[in-house]
Amino acid sequence: MVLWALLLTGAAGLAGAGLVTAVDRIAGAIRHSAGQRRQVAFTIAAIALAAKMARADGHASDREFAAFQRLFQVPDDERANMHRFYHMARQSTHGHQAYARQAAQLLGAGSPTLEDLLEALLMIATVDGIHPDELVFLQEVAVAMGFSLPAWEGIKARHIPLSPDDPHAVLGVQPGASVAEIKAAWRALARAHHPDRHIAEGTPSEFIRVAEIRMATINDAYRQLMKAAA
Repeated sequence: MVLWALLLTGAAGLAGAGLVTAVDRIAGAIRHSAGQRRQVAFTIAAIALAAKMARADGHASDREFAAFQRLFQVPDDERANMHRFYHMARQSTHGHQAYARQAAQLLGAGSPTLEDLLEALLMIATVDGIHPDELVFLQEVAVAMGFSLPAWEGIKARHIPLSPDDPHAVLGVQPGASVAEIKAAWRALARAHHPDRHIAEGTPSEFIRVAEIRMATINDAYRQLMKAAA
């Protein structure tokens, strides 16, 4: 991502500042297109919320940071800057809802871009066993981002199986749904989660691994339900 050097140099001291403040300060340094501004907003929110989520259970583990690095590819010469910002942000969970609300303001409440971010936070949270306090944190973030509780439950079900009905939750259909309903739900999700759409909405291309993992989960749920309906 071309903006990494500017982003991480300009935002390094903003771990405790608001997302809007951080984006405005960086945007003032150079001319940004609307798409670049969304990517700046996404990147700052991703680092800050991932770091604060890691602190939610009282212990920010190295495994969680490693998971963040796997999901968000950073150029080798910028890893030190990103690492510094992440570690500043993870000193406390303070401000997580404000960051989430401001991300919704900048990126669109309940948008595909924010779904990418929320899903990434879930992926990171599950690497060393999810803690109840992390689930509380993530639900607060989801609601602040503009997701309904049913939408949050569907996103959560992709990563935290709770019952045999989870494939239904992943696709957003009720147990007993017809084959036609299952196919329609799967097609709608496939359209909504095409990586090109998320990149156009502001998700940096370096973060596309999230979309790949999500579609694999959606496709697996679809196969399970179609097999059960056969």
